[in-house]
Amino acid sequence: MKLIVENLAIDRGERRIFSGVNLAIAAGQALVVTGANGAGKSTLLKAIAGFLRPAEGRIALEGAGEAELREHCHYLAHDNALKPSLSVGENLLFAIRAGKSKLADRRQVAEAALDEAGLSGFFERDPATLSGGQKARAALMRVLLSGPRALLLDEPFSKLDTERRAKIRTFVFEEARQRQLPVLLVTHDAADAQAAGGPVVTLG
Repeated sequence: MKLIVENLAIDRGERRIFSGVNLAIAAGQALVVTGANGAGKSTLLKAIAGFLRPAEGRIALEGAGEAELREHCHYLAHDNALKPSLSVGENLLFAIRAGKSKLADRRQVAEAALDEAGLSGFFERDPATLSGGQKARAALMRVLLSGPRALLLDEPFSKLDTERRAKIRTFVFEEARQRQLPVLLVTHDAADAQAAGGPVVTLG
């Protein structure tokens, strides 16, 4: 599936944030968006995710209607909080579609994801007890387990230490390629852009 943005313009009040944005992200490809603060990078992601209505232009995901963008394009910000009323593991379970799977099977999937993120044994932990980097890893896994058809990532690795950052971003991009998900990554970090391995677009 392909994520397509055509001639997109976003207004905030009487101010135009940006206009004429055109993007085409193929299945399994990661496109990087950079630009100065205030250029509209996060606004672009929120518009594609369906949180903002464009002033002009079109956003489309192959195989999905316009009304389904918010369901299928999963947005993850660097400060994407875990639900405080749930344990770390329950946050992941919440993202896994129940379907016909037994709770025990879903828990096994969630625990395997936590282990992959270096959070083995954290299932029952209160999110408030986690460090910023640990919360970021759990939030990334929650998004991947939710079954997205496109990933919109807003500085998702910024709170991770250097060693963990390299490992997690490699995992995310490999998962996206295997699942054939188009990825739109906003970052200021050159290493993140290089790891994404796709084209780079500068706003502003």
